[in-house]
Amino acid sequence: MATSELPGAGTTGAPTTAAGAPARPSRVRVHHLQAAKQRGERLTMLTAYDAVTARLFDDAGIDMLLVGDSIGNTMHGYATTLPVTLDELVVAARAVAGATRRAFVVADLPFGSYEGGPEQALASGVRMMKESGVAAVKIEGGQRSVPQIRALTAAGIPVVAHLGYTPQSENLLGGPRVQGRGEAAQRISDDAVAVVEAGAVAVVLEMVPAEVAARVTEVVAVPTIGIGAGPHCDGQVLVWVDMAGMTDWSPRFAKRFGEVGAALTSAARAYADEVRSGTFPGPAHSFEA
Repeated sequence: MATSELPGAGTTGAPTTAAGAPARPSRVRVHHLQAAKQRGERLTMLTAYDAVTARLFDDAGIDMLLVGDSIGNTMHGYATTLPVTLDELVVAARAVAGATRRAFVVADLPFGSYEGGPEQALASGVRMMKESGVAAVKIEGGQRSVPQIRALTAAGIPVVAHLGYTPQSENLLGGPRVQGRGEAAQRISDDAVAVVEAGAVAVVLEMVPAEVAARVTEVVAVPTIGIGAGPHCDGQVLVWVDMAGMTDWSPRFAKRFGEVGAALTSAARAYADEVRSGTFPGPAHSFEA
């Protein structure tokens, strides 16, 4: 669809009331995601890890923000997502949720915070919801995660499932490799049906063949969000540093919609040059006695 019917979509973050006062955009909620799928309206999702970028993306009209454990290898310098702790994600999620007015904010439950079973998942999910203010949590895994999804859903916590390449299992999967080829395609579909039946409100499909993602999108009643899963999902998500061109390299499936990294480097160099030459700060940036 050319235009979005989601609440507040297309605003710049500064809509006004009839009296000219700033108006608060409507919050995107679970039922809006479901309605978007039914209308064939594509959903937009980006990762966010701090208040500054969260506010920018919210103002841009991004429907969903993911506080992902990708914070580990994008922001903290970890080699993988595995070292990320629940403590780290709660802090980041609180910043993102507090900075947004419209987006549906989802936070990952990191490796080691839910694999122990439903009780551990519920404890982690409750803590995330209470301490950060996000709208949902995301966990990886298909049928093996069904008990956890059921427990979280029964407690009133919306769950986004994550199938295909699941980074928390990268050591078992042999690294970032496409999942769901050949006979494994049916397992992806079966896992998708299982997590949705357990209560998942959306399903992220990462690095699966486009045809497999299209089939899953057809058979489940909730939105599918693709990342390296082709054009047929109900929505798309990218890690924001890949989307914005913050690094020298981006995954094959990630289009660089800007070169923000180069622009930031240029700005830092210009700043350094002016400080070293004595032209900054000038009179406009100084105070009189």
